[in-house]
Amino acid sequence: MPKNSKVTQREHSSEHVTESVADLLALEEPVDYKQSILNVAGEASGKQKAAEEELDAEDRPAWNSKLQYILAQIGFSVGLGNIWRFPYLCQKNGGGAYLVPYLVLLIIIGIPLFFLELAVGQRIRRGSIGVWHYVCPRLGGIGFSSCIVCLFVGLYYNVIIGWSIFYFFKSFQYPLPWSECPVTRNGTVAVVEAECEKSSATTYFWYREALDISNSISESGGLNWKMTLCLLVAWSIVGMAVVKGIQSSGKVMYFSSLFPYVVLACFLVRGLLLRGAVDGILHMFTPKLDKMLDPQVWREAATQVFFALGLGFGGVIAFSSYNKQDNNCHFDAALVSFINFFTSVLATLVVFAVLGFKANIMNEKCVVENAEKILGYLHTNVLSRDLIPPHVNFSHLTAKDYTEMYKVIMAVKEDHFSALGLDPCLLEDELDKSVQGTGLAFIAFTEAMTHFPASPFWSVMFFLMLINLGLGSMIGTMAGITTPIIDTFKVPKEMFTVGCCVFAFFVGLLFVQRSGNYFVTMFDDYSATLPLTVIVILENIAVAWIYGTKKFMQELTEMLGFRPYRFYFYMWKFVSPLCMAVLTTASIIQLGVTPPGYSAWIKEEAAERYLYFPNWAMALLITLIVVATLPIPVVFILRHFHLLSDGSNTLSVSYKKGRMMKDISNLEENDETRFILSKVPSEAPSPMPTHRSYLGPGSTSPLETSGNPNGRYGSSYLLASTPESEL
Repeated sequence: MPKNSKVTQREHSSEHVTESVADLLALEEPVDYKQSILNVAGEASGKQKAAEEELDAEDRPAWNSKLQYILAQIGFSVGLGNIWRFPYLCQKNGGGAYLVPYLVLLIIIGIPLFFLELAVGQRIRRGSIGVWHYVCPRLGGIGFSSCIVCLFVGLYYNVIIGWSIFYFFKSFQYPLPWSECPVTRNGTVAVVEAECEKSSATTYFWYREALDISNSISESGGLNWKMTLCLLVAWSIVGMAVVKGIQSSGKVMYFSSLFPYVVLACFLVRGLLLRGAVDGILHMFTPKLDKMLDPQVWREAATQVFFALGLGFGGVIAFSSYNKQDNNCHFDAALVSFINFFTSVLATLVVFAVLGFKANIMNEKCVVENAEKILGYLHTNVLSRDLIPPHVNFSHLTAKDYTEMYKVIMAVKEDHFSALGLDPCLLEDELDKSVQGTGLAFIAFTEAMTHFPASPFWSVMFFLMLINLGLGSMIGTMAGITTPIIDTFKVPKEMFTVGCCVFAFFVGLLFVQRSGNYFVTMFDDYSATLPLTVIVILENIAVAWIYGTKKFMQELTEMLGFRPYRFYFYMWKFVSPLCMAVLTTASIIQLGVTPPGYSAWIKEEAAERYLYFPNWAMALLITLIVVATLPIPVVFILRHFHLLSDGSNTLSVSYKKGRMMKDISNLEENDETRFILSKVPSEAPSPMPTHRSYLGPGSTSPLETSGNPNGRYGSSYLLASTPESEL
């Protein structure tokens, strides 16, 4: 070693030294805490931090700007569920009353856990596999389970983007193809398609023209080639967006994250100008307080919080891992959570304004049809003209006049009233008709747009918005798969990303069969929900109870430059785990009490019917849940019995100059502990950088215990183009 080197100077000095183990081993300043996370120094010098940041930026891609990163997180968290699932849950679970459990759970579970994922990703700068390997090696299976859940979600989520692409291209015509029922000619007689006549034009177009759906999940019916082509287009778009990592996806986010807000703003202004929009909005905000005490409402609200913020998927961790160490992720968590909630409320206002307009249209149609029935009964003397109030004018019949006439006829003809076949035509009944999930976007909303002036324009804008919302979420979902795998196994980024897209397309053919929509229901409602809940609760436990909440708070203080609120300490430590445990238990009980099923479209009846999954489908569903959660116990068992290395017996320190790595491996457990800490073996190093003092040359150092210039254990220098990961 040169006589003027730092280490040699320290060895001949009696001055007290406080340095990191990387300083003691390296000829130059230590860099990149990711490679040697065991920082046993006190306060690092500004020069050391600058070197670390320089190497981090050189080795790992980074966001071009803070705006690009925020837009990426917003694009991932704000997705199709904000547009149709949140409004549906509001409509189903008491209108404004649903906002109370949602807000409560967002505050005590959503924001704290979103902040937690942002913090660990930014601190460790790895994908989900690497993060949970560092935090708790025995729970390293959490990262693998996150990847599997992302795969399951990505498989069916891109199918929905394919549906949106199909409707997008069909929107470039007037009138819109779902505005009228198709007519077939039998000689000189025009006959309306029976399935369409029994349901509606938009319902018929969705189930028959778009999906060409079978009567049950057991009837495959072969591939729907229109949707197969759309799925290919969808995966091609996603592949081009993510093939270069954040260098390509970051640029896409500028459009895909901002454009939906432009469309929502336009729809809100247009919707508020529609007749009946106020009725829909008032119906939404009128709370049904009894729903607030329903456990099912709270369970659905918690599930929506998980999906809305992208908790447990790994996408949040992947995106934050490309941040600088000093980024204020606490502010990011609050900002993205607020924007997500704001978007959900904005979308709900738009949906209910448009549905209020649609409800008024349908109510007027009901009044006209039933008024014609009454006129027919008057002409055939089934009803007496004395039953009709004198002020009623059938040429300009209002809903109020019809309701009055309906009540009089029902009171007089009480015994034979049901035979008349009259409907009450109440606006509230139309507003209470809840349409779930995809039906809200592809049936209810599309039907409302057919009544808009310039309806093709609004249809093009709406489905282009859905494509961009789905694309933003798919970019985050793909990051949840590719980032941890690339970080861990060092596979080529472009080749692996393209391979994932090709593989997902071929597996996704399952969802573009004629029975594919039923498999989408299986994956969306069941296969991801329970594993996701297990993943999130174990993430919380790994940080709060195994790594230690106090230690983690100290890490955040050093990283952020300020101490986070004590609120997070209590949420991470007690409240969030308890709430999630209750949620997990409730989900398991729900699956046991209510057998899983799906809404099937019966062609002959032109109506939906709820069917239970057959035995083979139940076996598939259980297999999916087991596969998604299996890595967690497998990795735990393998590492508990030392069948799989957790990386704790390898110390790697990266050097900036010459790209050389000093690798000390196969150390005895006690020797390694003394080597790192110069203390008793019980003082094990933490997975994240913790600050400890080294007493300098005055104390016995492992480096001095042998005359061997390479140290007691021997070491070798390995050339490396980039620093190796301990993963």
